[in-house]
Amino acid sequence: MDNIYLLMIVALAILAVADLVVGVSNDAVNFLNSAIGSKAVSFKTIMIVASIGIACGAVFSSGMMEVARKGIFNPSMFMFSDIMIIFMAVMITDILLLDFFNSLGMPTSTTVSIVFELLGAAVAVALIKIGADGGDFSTVTNYINTDKATQIIFGILLSVVVAFSVGALVQYISRLLLSFNFEKKANWVGALFGGVALTAIVYFILMKGIKGADIAKQSFDVIGGATIKDFLENNVLSIVAISFVIWSALSYTLIATFKTNIYKIIIVVGTFALALAFAGNDLVNFIGVPIAAWQSYEAWIGSGVPATEFAMDVLGQKVPTPTVLLFIAGMVMVLTLWFSSKSKNVVKTSLDLSSQSDTKERFEPTFLSRIMVRGSILTSRYFSVLIPNALQQKIEKQFEKPVIELTHGKTHELPAFDLVRAAVNLMVAGVLISIATSYKLPLSTTYVTFMVAMGTSLADRAWGTESAVYRVAGVLNVIGGWFFTALSAFVASGVAAYLIYLGGATMIAILLLIAVVLLVRNSLNHIKKSKEIKAEDSLSNAESKSVKGVIEESADNISKVLKRVSKINENTINGLIKENLTSLKKAKNTVVKLETEIEDLQNNIFYFIKNLDESSISASKFYIDVIGDLQDIAQSVSFISKVSHKHINNNHKGLKVNQAKELKEIDGKLNHLFGKIRTIFDERAFDQIDAIIEEKQGLLNDVSAYAQKQVERTRTTESSPKNTTLYFSILLETEDLIKATMDLLELYSNKK
Repeated sequence: MDNIYLLMIVALAILAVADLVVGVSNDAVNFLNSAIGSKAVSFKTIMIVASIGIACGAVFSSGMMEVARKGIFNPSMFMFSDIMIIFMAVMITDILLLDFFNSLGMPTSTTVSIVFELLGAAVAVALIKIGADGGDFSTVTNYINTDKATQIIFGILLSVVVAFSVGALVQYISRLLLSFNFEKKANWVGALFGGVALTAIVYFILMKGIKGADIAKQSFDVIGGATIKDFLENNVLSIVAISFVIWSALSYTLIATFKTNIYKIIIVVGTFALALAFAGNDLVNFIGVPIAAWQSYEAWIGSGVPATEFAMDVLGQKVPTPTVLLFIAGMVMVLTLWFSSKSKNVVKTSLDLSSQSDTKERFEPTFLSRIMVRGSILTSRYFSVLIPNALQQKIEKQFEKPVIELTHGKTHELPAFDLVRAAVNLMVAGVLISIATSYKLPLSTTYVTFMVAMGTSLADRAWGTESAVYRVAGVLNVIGGWFFTALSAFVASGVAAYLIYLGGATMIAILLLIAVVLLVRNSLNHIKKSKEIKAEDSLSNAESKSVKGVIEESADNISKVLKRVSKINENTINGLIKENLTSLKKAKNTVVKLETEIEDLQNNIFYFIKNLDESSISASKFYIDVIGDLQDIAQSVSFISKVSHKHINNNHKGLKVNQAKELKEIDGKLNHLFGKIRTIFDERAFDQIDAIIEEKQGLLNDVSAYAQKQVERTRTTESSPKNTTLYFSILLETEDLIKATMDLLELYSNKK
């Protein structure tokens, strides 16, 4: 029986590595967001700075491991066998939960997830113990550190509201003082801002980074025999005042003498600080439980007492974590940071929601987001009446964005936001986390950094009338995911603990197998999705300024659309004939993506027209007509795929043999036609278009003939109204598909 616990320790060690990987993929947004979004320095430099911060923070994190041992439950109330059940349930749940959020590209809190997993598993095991002893279930509070759990919940609610509000306020004031032309301000302005920002960030490093290290708890004569921890807490104002003077003077010297961009330095130092704090404090979320389990096993194995009788008082004592384990964990985190593609997805979500420029909005507006935006607009109008016009004009001038002469095709090279907002993000996040640390309030670094970024975006007017409902919906989605994290972590971990209690070693093996299968499947799906995105014939926005250039660029899009339409239609007809619901569902989802891309082309029309030469205005009408025809083509194939999927999904009668044969013939002729058209557009052989147009009537006659046959069958032998309706719908929409394609060809024929 002893071997089972050793095997559990080995399994927990492996789970710890996996948890580090999925955890860093999620939390990378905390310290990479501002630096990547502002493009202050190269991506490689950002990664090197963050890696150094993670490596240093990991070595400083020994003191934070107490959370997993005694922060959530009272260890003296549990036996060694109970503790191992709790720890195993927690680790399995944590990996699956974090990987789920990573796959969605949504940032969540590893702190909240581990806390509520520990809470859920501990409550489940406590209830099992109470039930077995025939006790009162109300005594479960004796097993749980209720004060800590309450603080965590309070910290969640408080951090979301405070971080957003403070971030918005500081950014608004910063923009009023600095404007978007901050680089043209006097040297002393940049020096003062640098002094404030660097003081906040460095104090954050001291409070949140070094304070958690063992060295911070040792006494030093140079500071009157006090520990570094006590000195930092007791001399806040003095440290801040002296730091401000030093950093302001240094900033002025760098700006005036060396012509250094102080905002870039703030962003680099801030990135290092948040990476340091992340590793120093959040490392416990990933390896705290396995290390606590290993130390529990060491204490139990030397006691000679049965696992069911060995009380875990040892977890209530201070036990140092070997530095070598912390270093190894730090290296795993650094490697994950460099090679995890999922971390880039999580960062992208945060950047898209805070971007100053137009982006492809990934969240749909909701009733709540619309109500909030309308309320904000009405409130803004009310206050605008109270503010004098002269003052309003001065404020508006500070928020005027500089015009950068770039063609629209180059806008992707612009940063998501400027250096001032990036610096404010890092500064405010550092201050809030430092204050919470000094008052021993539990805060999630994810919640703080994300909500600060959202607050600064709002204050910086990044959420305009064109994007506000989408951005607010996105923020509400992320916040909803955070609360879902707490609830699902609590429930899932409790269920896992109960199953392990019932099934023992067999259930552990089953749960581990499920975890491995799900992780591998999610990873393969992510890789497959990434490859599909790269390989897919994605449509491109027009960038040319002349009719000839638009004709060339649109030809590529037409070829790609027809290739995808041909494939979608073929899959739909085959799926309908074989009554294959999976194939029909895939075709329906694929055409939705095609429609979205064509809609993006339409949304780009504004920028396309603005970019045209005066002598090429006629290109706009041509481009609009091309997109209109592409939309008609996509809508036709979309209708066919949707009605086919609905028919089979509702278990209606399948196609008759004659119907299947006729649709197959039409589909074959369509594919042949689309193939010839694609060749014309790929080779730019537009002089052959007239010959293709002449084939139109023959194909339309075939469709009409099959429709007439169906009329005759309906009058004599057909007995299914649903089947007849479906068949006519497909034929009529196929006719529209052919006509839309020919209209597109005629556009090019007229431009020869």
